[in-house]
Amino acid sequence: MTTEGTAVAAVAGGRGAPGQGDPYFPLAGNGGYTTRHYDLDLSYDPATRRLDGTAEITARATQRLKTFDLDLSGLTVHRVTVDGRTARWTRDGQELVVTPRETLRAGASFRVEVSYGGVPQQVTDPDGSPDGWIATDDGAFVAGEPQGAMSWFPGDNHPLDKASYAFRITVPTGYTAVANGVLTSQRSKGGKTTFRWNQPQPMAAYLATATIGKFDVQRYTTASGIPVYNAVDPREAADAAPALAQLPAILDWETRTFGPYPFSAAGAIVDHAPDVGYALETQTRPVYDRAPGVGTVVHEMAHQWYGDSVSLTSWQDIWLNEGFATYAEWLWDEQHGGQSAQARFDGYYARPATSSLWAFPTADPGEGANIFASPVYTRGAMTLQELRTAVGDAHFFTILKSWARAHRYGNGTTAQFIALSEKVSGRNLGSLFHTWLWTAGKPAQP
Repeated sequence: MTTEGTAVAAVAGGRGAPGQGDPYFPLAGNGGYTTRHYDLDLSYDPATRRLDGTAEITARATQRLKTFDLDLSGLTVHRVTVDGRTARWTRDGQELVVTPRETLRAGASFRVEVSYGGVPQQVTDPDGSPDGWIATDDGAFVAGEPQGAMSWFPGDNHPLDKASYAFRITVPTGYTAVANGVLTSQRSKGGKTTFRWNQPQPMAAYLATATIGKFDVQRYTTASGIPVYNAVDPREAADAAPALAQLPAILDWETRTFGPYPFSAAGAIVDHAPDVGYALETQTRPVYDRAPGVGTVVHEMAHQWYGDSVSLTSWQDIWLNEGFATYAEWLWDEQHGGQSAQARFDGYYARPATSSLWAFPTADPGEGANIFASPVYTRGAMTLQELRTAVGDAHFFTILKSWARAHRYGNGTTAQFIALSEKVSGRNLGSLFHTWLWTAGKPAQP
C-alpha cells in the first residue's frame, strides 16, 4: 500500500502513485491523472488464444507528471507513445510505468497509446475464482471484477476513475465479439469480421467486456425505446429463453422502482463457460456463464443503477452494489406473486448465530474472499429491509431513487448513503446502520 509519505514524495517528484490506495486493492488504479476515454482496437484468434491490441487513452494530469503508471498484467508491450511521441516504459509487476519525453503539467490533457499482444492470462480472485480474460472452448468470457481488466488492456483499474469507451474487435468470421454499449457497425472482409461498439456513458474498467464466441444474436427495441442486443451460446439458448423473455419487463419494472435507466443500450451475453461459476454486471450487457434464471437477470440488471451508474469509491463499500442488487431480487418476488421481502428477511434472520451470514460486518468485510461472501449480499439486503421498516415505504423508495439520481455516472460511499437516508426520512439512523453494517455477529431481534 502506498503510504501518505510515499504519495507526497511521488507528487513532489513528478511520479504518479502506482495505486489509488484502496484498502483492499492498494495497487488498483493509479495516481496523478484521470481518464476520459478509452479507444480499444483488439484482434483475437480463438484457435491460438492470441490477443493483439492497441489502447489509446485520453486523460488529464492532476499533478505534474514525469512518469505515470497504467495497470497491465502479463502480455508483451511493443510500443508506448504519449501525444504521438515515443515514450520510455518499464514493467513492475502489474504496473506499466511510462515516462513521456516531456513532463506533463498539472491540468494538461494528454493521449497515451500502448501497442501490446500475447496470450492473456486470467487473474485469480481472492476467493479463487477466475477473473479477466478467460479463454473458453469457442472464444473468451471477459469479466473484470475486481481486478481482471488489466489482463486484457492497460488502464486505470479502479472504480474511482470512469471513462467512456469505444471498441473495435476483429475476430474470425463466424465468431461474434460483444462489448458494452451500442453496436455501431459490423463488417466482414478476408475471413475476418470487425465489430465496433460505443459506450458513451462513464464506465469503470472492471465493467468493460469483449466477450467472444459463436453466439445466436437477438436484437430489438423495448417499448420505452431501449435497444437490446442479446448474444447467446446455442448450447444455452433453450434454457436461457424464459429469463431473457422477461428482460423488457424487468427493465420497465426497475425503471419504475429505481428511476430512469441510466444507459443507452441493454441486453445480455449468455456464454457456455461452466468453469467460471458466476455472472457479472458488465455495463449495459451483463455476461452470464450459463443460462440465468429470472432472479439472476433481475440482480444483474439492478446493478446497472447500483454498481455501474453509481460506482464504488472503495471496495470496502461493495455492499452498496451487492446488497442493493440482492434486495432488487426480493422486491421483484414480492411484487410478482412471490415471497415478501419481510418473509425473506425473517427466513435469513432465523439462521443461528454460528451461521456464516453473521461472520463479519457487511460494510467492512475485509480484503480477500469476504467481499463476495453472504454478509455482503444477503445481510446487505437485510440492512435495506431494516431501513424500509424503519422509515416506511414512501421514504424508502424515495431514498432508492434519490441515491441513483444523486450519484448518476459517479461514485458513492456508505456514509453518503446514510446521510441521504437520514435527510429523506428526517430520522437519526445511526444505530440501525451501526448494527447492520459495522457490527459482527447476529444482531438482536429487530
